[in-house]
Amino acid sequence: MLQKTCKCGETMVVRLRTVIFQNKVEIENVPIYSCEACQRTEVFPPVKPELTGFIKTLGHEPEKKQVYFNELSELAHLMHQVTNKENIHSAVERIIEERINELLDLLLLAQSLDDRAWMEDIRHRLSQITSHVTTTYGFS
Repeated sequence: MLQKTCKCGETMVVRLRTVIFQNKVEIENVPIYSCEACQRTEVFPPVKPELTGFIKTLGHEPEKKQVYFNELSELAHLMHQVTNKENIHSAVERIIEERINELLDLLLLAQSLDDRAWMEDIRHRLSQITSHVTTTYGFS
């Protein structure tokens, strides 16, 4: 699922790239399909709603800043972790399992503090992972 055929016939692969919005906001670590042959790029479909939602929050006249998309999107976070040199010898499944366990621990903490906004954020992050795993592996 991290590769697809480009319109030119070559293979597109997902890479973490920088998206620049209105020449002011640099959004780092966005999963983007890229074709080396024709230079075509396309936002990785599972993160597109998250990216467009974030861009809408910036408004028409955003301030100049740099944002790390892997801090906003759980799939981008996992891709960033998988491509991190520190994790070169770790299996992808193990990285995903560790992140799910980390989020579940945080959910327990948020529940004990009765922090509803934090609980909702964690549930949303977990759903990003589970919906992608379900789509990728055909579970239903």
